[in-house]
Order: sequence, then C-alpha cells, then structure tokens
Amino acid sequence: MAALMAGSGLLLAAPANAVEGDRITDNGGAARLDGDRTQALRDALVDGPAKNVILIIGDGMGDSEITVARNYTQGASGSFAGIDALPLTGQYSTYSVTKDGTVDYASESASTASAWSTGTKAVDGSLSVDYAGNPQSTLLELAKANGKKTGNVSTSAIQDATPGAEVAHISQRGCFGPDETSQRCTPEAVENGGLGSISEQLLNVRPDVTLGGGSESFNQTAKGGQWKGRTLVEQAQERGYQLVNDAAGLNAVTAADQQQPLLGLFADGNFPVRWQGPQATVGGGDLAPQACTPNPERLDTGLSLGSLTSKAIGLLDNQKGFFLQVEGASIDKQDHAANACGQIGETVDLDEAVQSALDFAKTNGDTLVLVSADHAHTSQILGSTPPGASVNLLTQEGQSMIVGYTNAEPGSSMQHTGSQVRVAGYGPGAGNVVGLLDQTDMFFISANTLGLNRDLPALSADATISASASEVKPGEEFTVAVEGMDADWQASASLGSEALGQQDVKNGSATFTVTAPKTLGEQTVTVTGSKTGTSLSTAVSVVETPAPAPAPGPEQPSDPPAGAGGGSGGGGGPLATTGAQLPILLAVIALLALGGGAAIVARRRRVGMNL
Repeated sequence: MAALMAGSGLLLAAPANAVEGDRITDNGGAARLDGDRTQALRDALVDGPAKNVILIIGDGMGDSEITVARNYTQGASGSFAGIDALPLTGQYSTYSVTKDGTVDYASESASTASAWSTGTKAVDGSLSVDYAGNPQSTLLELAKANGKKTGNVSTSAIQDATPGAEVAHISQRGCFGPDETSQRCTPEAVENGGLGSISEQLLNVRPDVTLGGGSESFNQTAKGGQWKGRTLVEQAQERGYQLVNDAAGLNAVTAADQQQPLLGLFADGNFPVRWQGPQATVGGGDLAPQACTPNPERLDTGLSLGSLTSKAIGLLDNQKGFFLQVEGASIDKQDHAANACGQIGETVDLDEAVQSALDFAKTNGDTLVLVSADHAHTSQILGSTPPGASVNLLTQEGQSMIVGYTNAEPGSSMQHTGSQVRVAGYGPGAGNVVGLLDQTDMFFISANTLGLNRDLPALSADATISASASEVKPGEEFTVAVEGMDADWQASASLGSEALGQQDVKNGSATFTVTAPKTLGEQTVTVTGSKTGTSLSTAVSVVETPAPAPAPGPEQPSDPPAGAGGGSGGGGGPLATTGAQLPILLAVIALLALGGGAAIVARRRRVGMNL
C-alpha cells in the first residue's frame, strides 16, 4: 500500500490504533473500545469556568465528510488524532429562519455562523443580525468587551461568512469591501451612515489577531467617513495594525494586542487547497481508483491551518484569557465543486488545527476546545456508481471508495443538506455538548463558560473622563481622555457643537487632542462611545491668563535637625537632654532638694538650660 501511495506523491502512515496481526475480520478486530470508558468519561467532565475558548469550525464538515476523509487517510478502522480525540460529543441542528421568522430547514454558512456567534437565528445570507435586521452582539465582541484577547483565523477570505460573522453586522455576506457595499448593501455603507463593509467593520472591532485570505478587498478605497479616499490597507497601517502577507512576516511577529493588532492576509481570496485529484463526473465511479496528490499551489507549510492556529494561540495566551475562532473553510468549497481530494485535504488540515488546540488545552487546563461544523453537505460514500457525479478513490488501505455528489446537476454547485452535525468538546464545560443541541447553544456554552457579561452598556457604564487642564488660553492645545469605555470600539468627541473626530478605543481608553476656541468662558468637551452610546462630558475654562499651577511648598523635615534635642533614643521635647547636659541637670535637682532656689536661678542663667 505504501508503494501505491508513494507513487502518487503522497505517503500516509498506518492507522494510529493498528496492532500488528489484527484483522477487521477477526472477532473484535474492528472494535474501537480498548476497555471500559466510564471512568474516562467521568474524568472528561470538568466544571467551568474556563479562561480560554477555542472554537474550531469545519465549514461543510458533516459526518459524511469526516468519514470520507478518515477512510481515505486513516483506513476504515483508523481515527484522526484531533477530531476523533475529543472525548465528549453530541449533535446539533442547523436550520435558519426566513425574513418572516419561519423555519428554513436547509441553511447556509452566513446564517449558521451567525447562530453560534450570537445565539440568535438569522436569515440566510445575513451576518449577525436577527431576522428583522437588528445587530446581535457576537462572541468575539463580548469577549473583547470583557477584557479578553480575541482572534479570528480562516483559510478563506477573512470577510467570508464564518470569520465575518464574528466581526460584522450586515444584511448580505458578499459585501466584503466598500465597492460591493456601496452597490449591494447601500444603506449600510459608511457614506450613508452605516457600519460599512465587512472589512471596514473588522478594522473597527480590532481583534488582536486576524489571519486568513481576502487581501483584495483591503485594496479598495473608503468612500466615506474619516478615512474617505484612503485604501483599507492604508487605514489599517495608520490605525496601528501590524500587516503581514507571508510566513516570514508572520514568524517575525512576537506580540499582538490592542496597541498593535495583527492582520495577516496571505491570499487575495481563499487559500489554495492542500490536495488535488480527479473531479467527480458522471460515471466517474466506474473508472479506475486514483489517489490524491499534493497541490503545488499550496501556501508555505508555515501558513497551514495548524500552524496558524498555533501562532494565534501563542500570541493570544495571557492572564485574562482569550477567545479564538478557527475555520477550515474549503471542505465546503470543494464539496460544492465535487472535488473529493480537495475536501479530504482540507479535513486533514482542520484535524491538524484541532491537534494544535488540544496540545495547548492539555497543557493549560483552563481551556475549552469546541469542534463542529456550520452545516452538512453533499458527499456520500456509495456502494456503486450513481446516476449523478461520482469519483473512485484509492484509499490508504488500497481499496476503492466511490464518493458521490448527486444533489445537483453535474458541473453545477452541489447543495448543502439540512442534517444535524457533530459537535465535540474538551476541557471545562465540554460536558454541555453531549446530547442533541441547537447551533445557537454554542454561543451560550462559550459565553457562559468564559463567564462573559453580555450587557454591553453596563461594561462601559463606569467610564470616566478627564482633561489635562482646567484653564487654557485661546488656541492652546489640551487633551481629554476617557477610561473604562470597555464595550465601545470607537469614541467620537465634540467641543460644544464642533465635531472633533473619532478615535479607536484601546483597552477601554481613548485620548483626544483639543484646541481651545477663541471664545472665552467655560467650554464643554463630550466623548460618546460608538457602540453603547455612553456619553461623558468635562468642562474647561478658556481664559486670557490661566492661573499658574500652585508651586509646591517647602518640604518640612520629618525629624528634628541634628543636635536639636533628639538623642539616639528619640524624643525631642522640651525636657530632652544631651549627654553633656546630664551632669548639670543632676546638680540642679540636688540643689532643689536642698532648697537653694537662688542658686538654681543663677545656675540656669549660667548654663542656659531649657527646663
């Protein structure tokens, strides 16, 4: 078998659980249990909370897609080291809703991503808005507002449905950049007072780490707002983002936070897939079985999903915790294209990402890892060639496996299916995935396990404002700063009725430089959070001659000066004495005892004692 696979340019290891001499035809030879699992399951049930959550999504990765990939790469009795190692599993429903609020049984990636991102069912094609179009707070936004670092990783364009749902609220998932938004999402364009394109909203939300494709949209030019006329790349640079576009640049990044968030864009659109192979065609199942081969267009291995996941975790790990979403995007895209080798390679890629997450979680016992899919898909393992498209693959075991793509006309895009999909977990709170869930439950499992406060206005309610001076001259610059505006990504300022612009809020803080007007008198500066509407004001007086700041007074000694009556034992009161004065004092006491008052007076004058 190794020779067969090596000839195709792909050498695969034997199943991890294979034992020499075992055969699936033997009694117990196909069994996966190696003993009673009851205690292992008890041990896997760990109470929350968790400091970190890593949510990994295989787009279109239904049970069939997992099985196709496992059979091909690991053998029928094999297992994946990541996907199949998660100890607690369940299933969840993936239906969406229509614009009138009724059930839509077969969903798509935008509505499903919105469901786990917000806990609210959405209409197909929309991102993180309810069926009436109202924005819904996402896990990434809530984690950030609660002081956690955040990350978003995908092998698709970073504006695509799954990553886009965590950072954007928009009616159409295809409004990646300002150009598409102006044409197709017109009311939501920045120039019309909307939140803007998915790319523009991403820059506003400011995740600490964003890694994926989609650089093409960042070359578009903003059509409104303070960045009008500038490309989104220029905007990102001016707002402090670290921009990288290759593995070397990514490796050089050692830190990412709100001061310098990381934006890695490694492809114009989606990443090239890992493997390539024969396309499914009508009658393809009757052809000789073929093996998959590496795709020469694949990006540097340092940009594999497993590598990106490890890098993101390393940059996000901190004392307060983090939320990270990771997507293997092209299982779905290759399923649509009836490309079995493409979807299998992307499933292998996703499994490596799961392994990276589990390695971290097992070392750090305060991390919940969740793995699931957005919806089920087309591919099916068949016993014979179907009327529609199919392909015959040569598996790891040297066997023929026919994979059919039959729910759309051959050559057209295959369809999603409405089946429930697998969800699995490891770590604190993972017991909540067991049984039958709905996709929206993923939001509540993640938010509750992290202990997130979902009341965004409350998270900015204790914000404070201060000015650098209480009095300034006309034309003089001063600064106004806000602190504690944790649930706002931007804040705008005004001096009376004059708008002063907008600043990014970083770790709850923003500072505005203000030029005092020529008009004398009290002037009010107001700062307002863009998301919660929290509004704070401070007054500054504009005067011809500001009062000088009070000079600091002379320092008062905390101890008496040397020789001022303080002996080594302390005590500098009026009766304190030095060692030289002690004999005189004793003599005075003796005279008092003898009644020599006049002598005492004379003695006091002579020695100058201070009794």
